[in-house]
Amino acid sequence: MKELWTSVASILGALAFFQSLLYSVFPPEFRQAICKLLHRFFGFFSSYCYFDITEIDGVSTNELYGAVQLYLSSSASVSASRLSLCRPLNSSAFTFGLSNNDRLVDSFSGSTAIWEHVVIQRTSPSFSWRPFPDEKRGFTLRISKKDKSLFIPRYLDHIMEVAASISRRNQDRHLYTNCRSGSMDARGHPWESVPFKHPSTFDTLAMDPKRKNDIMEDLRDFAAGQNFYHKTGRAWKRGYLLYGPPGTGKSSMIAAMANFLGYDIYDLELTEVHTNSELRKLLMKTTSKSIIVIEDIDCSVSLTNRSSNSFPSPPHPPSPWPMDEPSSSSANATSSAKSLTLSGLLNFTDGLWSCCGSERIFVFTTNHIEKLDPALLRSGRMDMHIYMNYCSFSALKILLRNYMGMEENEMEALEETNELMRELQIAVEAAEITPADVSEVLIKNRRHDKRRALEELLTVLKERALGRRERAMVESSERKETEEEEEQEKRALDSPEEADSEMDGKDDEKQGMETETEEEMLPN
Repeated sequence: MKELWTSVASILGALAFFQSLLYSVFPPEFRQAICKLLHRFFGFFSSYCYFDITEIDGVSTNELYGAVQLYLSSSASVSASRLSLCRPLNSSAFTFGLSNNDRLVDSFSGSTAIWEHVVIQRTSPSFSWRPFPDEKRGFTLRISKKDKSLFIPRYLDHIMEVAASISRRNQDRHLYTNCRSGSMDARGHPWESVPFKHPSTFDTLAMDPKRKNDIMEDLRDFAAGQNFYHKTGRAWKRGYLLYGPPGTGKSSMIAAMANFLGYDIYDLELTEVHTNSELRKLLMKTTSKSIIVIEDIDCSVSLTNRSSNSFPSPPHPPSPWPMDEPSSSSANATSSAKSLTLSGLLNFTDGLWSCCGSERIFVFTTNHIEKLDPALLRSGRMDMHIYMNYCSFSALKILLRNYMGMEENEMEALEETNELMRELQIAVEAAEITPADVSEVLIKNRRHDKRRALEELLTVLKERALGRRERAMVESSERKETEEEEEQEKRALDSPEEADSEMDGKDDEKQGMETETEEEMLPN
């Protein structure tokens, strides 16, 4: 036994000596060339071929990797011996998957395919322009060479269809926001996400029913319009501009659109985007079937307006020293390259970079549409302008149904037999109150009976209407006084003598009135 271990030790020592000799005599390039030749030699006689599907393909996420992960999750739960089981935060669904470096056997049309989940540690480079994940993930597909024509591309198309079906069935939607100052998470993605569970739908949205039906029909046409957009040569995207006073339901409208179509939402915070290049990279990392939202675009960031260059500056006299002349064009170009500009935002929504994905909806919101650049409002960028108005009587009935449980037939009966509903209809039109304010009143009175809640709401509406009338009278009076002062200034400029005499007459009249008032106040 001792002699056996001595022989094994001698053999291992000889192997170590030859390995060190090999590394010292033959350079690394030569060894790599030999390994490639051996790999090709054995591959020529092998009956299998291999396909690698990596998680990150260059600078963008590989869509096929996510599809394979979804596809194998249904098979892994029943056939794999070792599973990776997880439950995302705030989610009620469990997710199955292959463990690291585990394999699974699948069949397609009577042929066998072997999947292996390959996870290796990434070697950290000494310098990198962008962070990479700590792990390099991917799937390796092994199939027989004789089945190659059967699997490619039919098997891959089958995987994409099944993955899309699973995704639609799970209806797992997410709300994304861009990372702080253009940074990336541990997986190399510039977006952070949470599960999207907003309950708003078009049924609960306080809005005129006809306008809601028009918006839903437009969304249906867009979702089913792939062939139309392809035939007309247009990018498969659509833009919506939501504008109106605060509290009129712009955010609820976005949530209702996402729930109606089953899309993810990307909430783009422009204050965290510093250059046009960062904006393009964020767009490249968004997925299809998504809504890209920029809220309060008029005040979220100070964009460099293109209109600043629309008026040419006066020509400067030529300098005798050409080298000393300021290079304004190069300075402007450098400034634009280092900042987020209106041109970059326009290209983001309607330029070539907007076509790097499909089935996307851009939604901008603002409280002051008059502050927006006209270039943002034209068709092709914002195709549909939706004014979110104050609460109307039809919207009020939807709120009564949501918060008080009043059905349509019950409200119609009250309109015919009760003066209260008719008074509400008149008051809500005169008050100019937002749906958010009406909702707050109904929430406070939801514990009371319906009649008392309606009476409280009517009181609030009448107070709002009275305050609105008083403000209108004050504004009208101030406007009239301003117009009179402007008219007097105009007369003073036209004829100073007449203006002075008129002002003296008014002063004498005013002094006389004050004297009469003082005499009346003196005791008899």
